[in-house]
Amino acid sequence: MNVHLGRLLDHVHIVVGDLAASKRFYRAVLQSLGRDLSGEGDGYFFADELFVSEVEQGPLSHVHLAFQAPDRNTVQRFHMAALAAGGRNNGAPGERHYHPGYYAAFVLDPDGNNIEAVDHGPAQRSAASVVVTSRE
Repeated sequence: MNVHLGRLLDHVHIVVGDLAASKRFYRAVLQSLGRDLSGEGDGYFFADELFVSEVEQGPLSHVHLAFQAPDRNTVQRFHMAALAAGGRNNGAPGERHYHPGYYAAFVLDPDGNNIEAVDHGPAQRSAASVVVTSRE
């Protein structure tokens, strides 16, 4: 089964109401996954392809975002860290019916976005990451 044919998404932008609360939440979630924020500026922060900014005008985001986890223990750490950082439970760690080995946990971030960590079970990846180098 092929579940990834190429790099479809370039980045995800989430618009939030309280940048400080979101930064605490996402920093804790990312650290539970072995990552951290990549950078920040006035009214925004980012981590790899995830960009989060505070609303200036218009609506907040309402998305489902799933982070890859290397194993079930990481999914459990994600869930505990997210709840401790202000997230609300939206599905405790456990197996799901999506495909054999799908183990995930779901939380709602401070603005109600559905954030997931998932371990797909035993699998072989074609690459650990994608590196994009500018030609200029």
